[in-house]
Amino acid sequence: MTQTATGWVKIVGLGPGNESMVTAQVQEVLTEATDVVGYIPYVKRIPERPGLTLHATDNRVEIERATHALEMAATGKRVAVVSSGDPGVFAMASAVFEALEVANNPDWLNLDIQVLPGITAMLAASARIGAPMGHDFAAINLSDNLKPWSLIEKRLRLAGEAGFAMGFYNPRSKSRPHQFGRALEILRQACGGETLISFARDVSKPGETITTVTLDEATAEMADMRTVVIVGNADTRRVGRHVYTPRYAKEG
Repeated sequence: MTQTATGWVKIVGLGPGNESMVTAQVQEVLTEATDVVGYIPYVKRIPERPGLTLHATDNRVEIERATHALEMAATGKRVAVVSSGDPGVFAMASAVFEALEVANNPDWLNLDIQVLPGITAMLAASARIGAPMGHDFAAINLSDNLKPWSLIEKRLRLAGEAGFAMGFYNPRSKSRPHQFGRALEILRQACGGETLISFARDVSKPGETITTVTLDEATAEMADMRTVVIVGNADTRRVGRHVYTPRYAKEG
């Protein structure tokens, strides 16, 4: 039987790792999908079942992956594009819309494309720590794969000087071990050495660890690619074993 053009693309977030943090809305999509597209570790989280085809691809092929999803949806397939965390935060939602723009295919513009939110690693880590994002904050990807390191340094410095709490993704990889050390130097200058910094590794997964120190005490080796780093602002403080940022701010 030939499929009719009733396919869709739904870009979903699988949360930070624990299956209890996958939303009911996303779970429903995964039960309805005919195809799942995504990075290999994320696709491995999807149980196999009759009628479902899994398309796992390597990292750094996001546009090709997104284009494949759109092509399949145009033939009538129901395609779930999976990301960890939230698909709109340093993940596949932007890639799908970029592929849609680059393809310039008028038929694809009429496809049913939806983005369904998920719990980000940053927010899951923040909840484990307490409420370090209780006031204004910025989320920054420290990887320089898609932007120059000079721009990352500028954003770190300006966010710190403006008094934002900050959440960092991809802080330190084997290919760029020195850059996080440089980031800590900038943060000490912009925020002050007594500012609290938390390292949440494998948040929501077995083996999760949470460590909070001051910027003066922090070292680059405390972070890796499985770590979300959260830096407070001048008002961020400890209360018992928790860390929080008050909802108010003093005039700067």
